[in-house]
Amino acid sequence: MEKNIALSLVSLKTRSNIWITCTVMLAALAGSAYAQSGTAAVATQGSGASSTSSHKQSDSSDAAAAGRYRIGPGDVLDIKVFNKPQFSREGVKVDPRGIIRMPLIKEEIQAACHTEDELAAEITTQLKEYVREPEVIVQIKEYLSEPVAVLGAVHAPSRFQLQRRVRLLELLTFVNGPADNAGRTVQIVHAGPPSNCVGRLKEGIDAPTESVANQIDYYKLSDTLRGDERSNPYVQPGDVVSIPIADQVYVIGNVVRPTSIPLIETLTVTRAIAMAGGPGLDTKKSEIHIIRQTPGSTEKKEIPVNLEAINHHKAEDVVLMANDIVDVPASGGKRLFRSLVGAVIPSIAQLPVRVVVP
Repeated sequence: MEKNIALSLVSLKTRSNIWITCTVMLAALAGSAYAQSGTAAVATQGSGASSTSSHKQSDSSDAAAAGRYRIGPGDVLDIKVFNKPQFSREGVKVDPRGIIRMPLIKEEIQAACHTEDELAAEITTQLKEYVREPEVIVQIKEYLSEPVAVLGAVHAPSRFQLQRRVRLLELLTFVNGPADNAGRTVQIVHAGPPSNCVGRLKEGIDAPTESVANQIDYYKLSDTLRGDERSNPYVQPGDVVSIPIADQVYVIGNVVRPTSIPLIETLTVTRAIAMAGGPGLDTKKSEIHIIRQTPGSTEKKEIPVNLEAINHHKAEDVVLMANDIVDVPASGGKRLFRSLVGAVIPSIAQLPVRVVVP
């Protein structure tokens, strides 16, 4: 009996040790994951944060990834002083002058035009008079200084007032995604620092070099929609996201549906005709023409296409270029150039009528 009791105690002790070990490992993994997530999770959830060195490194890398956003009037900040909650402040709104106030600090603090790390360093310097070796973390809780605009070939062009960090792909979901005639690229025009920050930045050591090259970024739309990290950056307040309309190819003449086709991928003449519903009855398949305008000039040339030869693998299927016009003629009739109007312009009867009053 005593032996059984001893064995039971040993078993319980072993299980307890295993449970403690697992708990410690899970805590370590959670801490590592939190440190890697950096400010992104905090900006979304508004939760507190540790002030360890690994967290500071994560904040710094996040700031670099976000293009070193500079605080502007209207932004809301969370300012935390490690182990000194009486000095911490949450929901601090930057006033129209770009100023904030902190407990016990007599002077006003210029927050606008600084990054999170730069403002944290400034507050740290000011607090040294009251706190020994203060550790300060500044995080942007709400981005309210400048809205983000999404324009171009999207379903619902809009402007957004960011209240957390948002990646490009998520922003595109807010406008219901790209339209059917969207091109192949996404363009982001960065507003750069606010105009009232230009003079201050010139005086600073870490002033960024602004040029057209680093104010505009281009990403492949298919990579962004796939969630590729390199094509899915965090957008910055003031950014203008634009998806250009794709170049068009026009199919006219004796086809079922004369139409314009967005050139969003490689398109051949046979596929374009098929997308227009296919050739109609009595089509002269051996006398199809591609009308192509030379870029940068008004010169046009006609490229003959034999659809029957292509279908019998006796000729190469021609790859279309932007603004090509595929003319499918009918036997014994004239080319139907008028159908180009139907391919480009919607039915007039379907257009809304607006009254112009005196």
